Amino acid sequence: MEKRQKAPIGRPRGFDADAALEQAMRVFWEQGYEGASLTDLTNAMGITRTSMYAAFGNKEELFRKALERYTEGPASYGARALREPTARQVATAFLNGSVRATTRPSCPTGCLGVQGSLAAGDPGRGARDALVTWRNEHTALLRDRFQRAVDEGDLPPGTDPGLLARHLMTVANGIAVQAAGGITRDELQQVADMTLQSWPPATNPAQLP
Repeated sequence: MEKRQKAPIGRPRGFDADAALEQAMRVFWEQGYEGASLTDLTNAMGITRTSMYAAFGNKEELFRKALERYTEGPASYGARALREPTARQVATAFLNGSVRATTRPSCPTGCLGVQGSLAAGDPGRGARDALVTWRNEHTALLRDRFQRAVDEGDLPPGTDPGLLARHLMTVANGIAVQAAGGITRDELQQVADMTLQSWPPATNPAQLP
């Protein structure tokens, strides 16, 4: 007798999970965690709730995946800035990137990492905690980079790298909030430029790249 073929295990999703996650990211970016209903999310993603749960988990898990996508996409300027050769260039690339990312014509204004769950109540506690961790991790990366700059003589010996990183992150977060409020890119760029005017001078600029 001819052997019967086994049916494939599981069913194909029938949708582009990457494109669906992109749309979910935009909904969270524009509406925040609590403001984004499951109906908003599934409509934008073009899938059913059952498919969403199967592919991405619950709403909080979907939010965390959307935040990862945001970090690797619109917010990737932060990782690129850390690779700049001097602390001033790091700060310049970081703030300029923040201005551009929060005012893109084809994207929601502001920053998902700042506004995503600022007003979240108890149901959104997990998302809020995820964003607090996200912001703290990025501040720590800047702190470590500025500590290296102090060690290399790129920043004055008395510079507090943690305070400098927190200052830069606070300005970037403020830029995001202002962008969400309708402030233009040109105005926000002026804010970034003003911040950079007071940047600590390099101790041994001749030795730097």
